Amino acid sequence: MLTQHIRRRFAVLALGGLMAACGGGGGGGDSAAPAPPVAAPPPAPVVEKPATRAEAARFLAQASFGATEASIDRVMSVGYAAWIDEQLALPAAPVHRTYWETRDAAIRAATPGTTANQDQVFESFWKQAVTGDDQLRQRVAYALSQIFVISMVDGTVGENPRAVAAWLDMLNSEGLGNYRSLLETVSRHPMMGVYLSHLRNQKADPRTGRVPDENYAREVLQLFSIGLVELNEDGSARTNAGNAIDTYTPADISGMAKVFTGWSWACPDWPDNSCFSQGTANGNSDPDRSFKAMLGYQQYHSTEVKTFLGTTIPAQSLGDPTASLRVAMDLLANHANVGPFIGRQLIQRLVTSNPSPAYVRAVSQAWANNGSGVRGDMKAVVKAVLMHPEARRVNDTSGKVREPVLKLAAYLRAFPHSSDTGFWRVGNTDNPATSLGQTPLRSPSVFNFYRPGYVAPGTAAAAANLVAPELQIAHETSVAAWVNFMRDNVASGVGQTNGTVNGVALNRRDIRPDFAAEIALANDATALVERVAEKLTWGQAGTALKAEIATAVGTIAIPALNTGGTNQAAIDTARRNRVNAAILLVLAAPEFQIQR
Repeated sequence: MLTQHIRRRFAVLALGGLMAACGGGGGGGDSAAPAPPVAAPPPAPVVEKPATRAEAARFLAQASFGATEASIDRVMSVGYAAWIDEQLALPAAPVHRTYWETRDAAIRAATPGTTANQDQVFESFWKQAVTGDDQLRQRVAYALSQIFVISMVDGTVGENPRAVAAWLDMLNSEGLGNYRSLLETVSRHPMMGVYLSHLRNQKADPRTGRVPDENYAREVLQLFSIGLVELNEDGSARTNAGNAIDTYTPADISGMAKVFTGWSWACPDWPDNSCFSQGTANGNSDPDRSFKAMLGYQQYHSTEVKTFLGTTIPAQSLGDPTASLRVAMDLLANHANVGPFIGRQLIQRLVTSNPSPAYVRAVSQAWANNGSGVRGDMKAVVKAVLMHPEARRVNDTSGKVREPVLKLAAYLRAFPHSSDTGFWRVGNTDNPATSLGQTPLRSPSVFNFYRPGYVAPGTAAAAANLVAPELQIAHETSVAAWVNFMRDNVASGVGQTNGTVNGVALNRRDIRPDFAAEIALANDATALVERVAEKLTWGQAGTALKAEIATAVGTIAIPALNTGGTNQAAIDTARRNRVNAAILLVLAAPEFQIQR
């Protein structure tokens, strides 16, 4: 009976509620251009400290993978800005590659002939997301992984999981550095090179008709820097005679493509041109070439005039890929569009789908000048995103739909969880019918899982000029799958079952919850639901919702202890079932699935 209630009531409520919370429902569409921004609310003073634990938890939903009791305590103690500063001061370390290499060595030793694979990238991601101290750094890196996209769905990238782990480390490090450095590091990373085909890209050859591959040149403009149309500081489109102004032309792409010729693998014998093809020359190769920055090979770099975005690199007597790249990166990093274009997406990934013009402008200004005359300081940008008054208050258009990965992370952090193996073996969660429909670093294309300007056409959201990017991957099947997936995870634990501990095979899920505090309240359905709603929604769940869930939970009878005490196991099972039901029903509700 309760299972039917869950499926019928909340699978429908969740999808309907998500649509309603975002201003509409139904339909489908896709747009890379942002919708016209909503009007700015009246300015408000910056709030330095949360007044309640719910406010602290709301902040942590934006700045981390989810609130824990300990992280709430810290924010309550030191305030928002000091917590951010503490997080920014934590050093970046190659945790993901180190983890992958350690696991690879152990797997090879245990089973000769086998190696670590993509699963170990997922393990490291989830371990850091759930247990890592540097939550802000990891959360920003995840956001950037959805802007600067590579994907292990691609065969060549997927065959190099060690390099993908190193890519994630790079985003951890560069993501809170300077954008100029980040953009060049992204451009020279071999996994980006193979994903967008500028690794081993060669200059034009008139004899064969070969021309430089334009794939990366197009995407670095469209997705990684300046976008499709010229923007004002507040993110609104600049116009000419009422029409948006394109940021670049096909000729600009062709000119930029020449910059990205002659780049290939790092190699011990560089600049020996024989390294260009496979990163090997004279029998020497670099075992780390899959993640070391690509190097420029003079012979393969275009010497032609390179003209793009109003800048011209004169013809070169000898190809100089490093000099050409420097000009292109400097130009893009200093382009007026970068602040509002990338800044708005960071707001969307961390805080709200529909920031006001004033919000975007404030972040753009922080991008242009960190207060010390430095442009592109990502620490200053992230702080501006999180500390803006609009981020610290709730209104009718604030917030965003929680994507599946962030929903699972929030659940795993809301209640104490531990990993039997220590590996956090969540695994691949691609399947939208039986799992999350989303796996970190496995987007279907360079355009991410969803587009920043996604609007469901013909809906109230579209009429109100509101975007809801994450709804692009939400549909009836995925909403029902979330309920079914989490019903199993809450009851039985999360992750894979085929692990071992000290050579002993496991016969249960790897990631185990500790619901002791909730079980202690199970006899009182109202008190139990109040606690669960607080842990998962932090004030967003209303009285009516909590009452409905408590009524449903109360239908699970807890037997009285009999005289001999022989039915204690049945009592314990009933209490746990009440806890499972309360958690699942809150997880299915829009009040959890919308991050306000």
